[in-house]
Amino acid sequence: MKPMNTAKEITGVLSGIVMEDIMDKNTLINEIINYVKTSEGNFIGENTAIRPDIIGLKLFDDPLVGFADANDPCFKELKNDGIIGSNFMLPEEWNEKAITVISMFFPFTEKIRNANKENMDWPSPEWLHGRIEGQAFISRTCNYLKEYLENAGYKTIFPGGDSRFSQKSPMETDVNDERYFTSNWSERHVAYISGLGTFGLSKGLITAKGTAGRLGSLITEVYFEPDKRKYKKIYEYCSLCGKCAGNCPSRAITTEHGKLHVKCNIFLETVKEKHNPRYGCGKCQVNVPCEHGIPFLV
Repeated sequence: MKPMNTAKEITGVLSGIVMEDIMDKNTLINEIINYVKTSEGNFIGENTAIRPDIIGLKLFDDPLVGFADANDPCFKELKNDGIIGSNFMLPEEWNEKAITVISMFFPFTEKIRNANKENMDWPSPEWLHGRIEGQAFISRTCNYLKEYLENAGYKTIFPGGDSRFSQKSPMETDVNDERYFTSNWSERHVAYISGLGTFGLSKGLITAKGTAGRLGSLITEVYFEPDKRKYKKIYEYCSLCGKCAGNCPSRAITTEHGKLHVKCNIFLETVKEKHNPRYGCGKCQVNVPCEHGIPFLV
């Protein structure tokens, strides 16, 4: 057993884990960043490229990482009707010994973002790769980190890759009902609780690196000090400028009602018909003040 050398290690026990059992937060963050920098999955491959000229294009810049207490009362609030609902699974429901939730925001590179501005009526091939191959890479990253933490002796769950994960609400099976588009684990809400950012009009998350990107998360039994949320309101970083609504090719976003998933999904299905198995849009994430930062700080 290593010698105790911090006040927490000497004085405390958290959730039954002796406080000497703390992994260094910066070590983990550096591990994540190094993996993203060097993994071939973060680049458009020759075998998948829609166009030859985009082979080797990088998808994501260095991610942001946030940490939340698995027992943060905000998680229970997500079970309320009008937020997510009773189908949302708490960290402790994924693992009764859960201690920390780790959330990651993967920002798209400038080249991916700029490519999606060239035609505001249709998603660019670069963006489609970011949506599909990019999401596959995030899953790969989460699985890598899951193995990394479990090799260190800490059971870890990747909800998005777990057999219990469901992207559709059991409360509604009609694709024309807004309630259909709820899952039992929400990456955006988890990121909000983890201190990474607040919601925007388009229901995307606005982080210090903007809203153009994707999210992933883990639930683990290792203790990391939770990050303090620098905001108090759920839409605090949104200027409500309405630019995302004006950009939306399906007119699924309004300043009065925010984003309507049914309208958005209809457009995504038309994209999928043309580019199957790829789909996506992202026009609400580019050419907006929150594209690559918090509006009033950019």
